[in-house]
Amino acid sequence: MNDPHPSSAPLAFLSVEEIAQRLEAGDVTSLQLVDMFLARIGAIDVAGTDVALNSIAAISPDARVVAMERDDERGAGISRGALHGIPVLIKDNIEALGLPGLAGSTALLGRPSRDASLVTRLRDAGAIILASTNLSQWANIRSPRSTSGYSSSAGLVSNPWALDRSAGGSSSGSGAALAAGLAPLAVGTETDGSIICPASINGVVGLKPTVGNVPTTHVVPISASQDSPGPMGRCVNDVALLYGVLAQSAPPHEIATPTFVVASNWRTGHPQTDQLFDEVVDVLREGGLHIPGRELAQPSEQVGNDEGVVMFAELLDDLGAYLEDRPGDGVRSLADVIVYEDEHREREQVYFGHEYFLTAIHTGGRGGPVYADARERSLTWAIDTCLMPGLEGVDVVIAPAYGPSWKSDLIVGVHPGPASCATTASAIAGWPIMCLPIGLIQGLPIGLAIIGRAHSEWTMIEAARRIEAILERRSPLPAPLWKQPSRG
Repeated sequence: MNDPHPSSAPLAFLSVEEIAQRLEAGDVTSLQLVDMFLARIGAIDVAGTDVALNSIAAISPDARVVAMERDDERGAGISRGALHGIPVLIKDNIEALGLPGLAGSTALLGRPSRDASLVTRLRDAGAIILASTNLSQWANIRSPRSTSGYSSSAGLVSNPWALDRSAGGSSSGSGAALAAGLAPLAVGTETDGSIICPASINGVVGLKPTVGNVPTTHVVPISASQDSPGPMGRCVNDVALLYGVLAQSAPPHEIATPTFVVASNWRTGHPQTDQLFDEVVDVLREGGLHIPGRELAQPSEQVGNDEGVVMFAELLDDLGAYLEDRPGDGVRSLADVIVYEDEHREREQVYFGHEYFLTAIHTGGRGGPVYADARERSLTWAIDTCLMPGLEGVDVVIAPAYGPSWKSDLIVGVHPGPASCATTASAIAGWPIMCLPIGLIQGLPIGLAIIGRAHSEWTMIEAARRIEAILERRSPLPAPLWKQPSRG
């Protein structure tokens, strides 16, 4: 079908630069923008509508008031910063005053939220916190059978390209909302794949920064060594603008032309995805980019096991510390969460349990018997065996990210779609990774991953700009097709 809310479509898919130009020219106000997005959310996102994406967790109670303040400031010649009067969405595991910050769990209902450090940075830059977005519960660290995009507090997020298919995870709502034109910008979080996956399968751009570049204070954690909030948008320039605010970082005055290599042996295993990726690489070469091929190390079963040990051990410590610090009454440790979910099984464990939480308890945390060795082996493989040789002599590695989205199935449980191993080494090392859309397969988006060294985000963004520019000349990605149900 056509766009389900056609009256808002002309504004809904504008870039941040285009919105800022219209605000400056007086063609639209921030209040009108907020009202338009709220009307679009009401028409597209909520239960009972034709689409019912379920990507939005809660609306900021002060969004309209803040919008009026930004309009008044603009009228007085005052600008707070790069995002003055621009609506932004934040993932529901990021605290913000007036929003629930549940991480998808009813265990946190009623606990007061504070402004996370990154939210303070957004407000200082003039952004309007429009709403929070739904996610895979506890950022998808609860069960090997969990369904991406599902939480006990909010239900299942749909993919706007095909409503019976997954929006990915764990930043499910952020990716789906952007693709649906519910806001120009969103903030996701990633431990391993949680920005890159929803960016890829919703057809948007996402960046997981170097761990530590964006603060995680008052963000519900999994793993301090791998967690990173990051920007998501519909084009590279928008993501760059949001990254600059989140990381309080400005691009260098001059960025050298990035050098590339393609990970020729990192494949998704989905023939159409890998074929399209190869065709895109040929197009980029014809467009002037020199992209030789190189084989990179692939993760073994041991690498996967070690990464799991590290994440589960850090989850025990880091989530416990977070829950102890969060204001209000309620769960104070991972053990408390397990008890709560068992006592509220009819709400919390309808489709799957919390096996990973039990595994985390058994690790004993960072002081347990398995953590240190697993962490050392993980870092050695990720940095010394994989990333450093892969990036030798070049700035970035490119690879296919994910294949087309898979159908969501709450009853059977997890049904992961085709994916390369592109996120693994960067996740373990805490290095940055980026994703941008490169085309459609059977009407469903797929993405290209860009991997760089620690703190090389601006070089990666420049590489993404060059790729985007070449592909935009070839075949711009359309708006979502809103299929219900999808083919296949």
